[in-house]
Amino acid sequence: MIDVKKLSDNEYQVTVDENGSTTTHTVTVDNAYHQHLTKNSITKEKLIEKSFEFLLAREPKESILRTFDLKEINRYYPDYEGQWRK
Repeated sequence: MIDVKKLSDNEYQVTVDENGSTTTHTVTVDNAYHQHLTKNSITKEKLIEKSFEFLLAREPKESILRTFDLKEINRYYPDYEGQWRK
């Protein structure tokens, strides 16, 4: 389960609960990057949720950074931004 909670306009708390084990992450995403990826077709919360699904398909929740900007995903996974064009 992925729960995304808005802390401020650009900052979100993400809780990932799998098999009774939980991790918590603080993620930032600015309006320009949200627009760049989604053309505002989905909310920031949904973008973050889908981004965590992307990450969890590639690594365990414990390996995901505790605090990061969404732009950093593309640095580790160059195919991240391309998936939004599909």
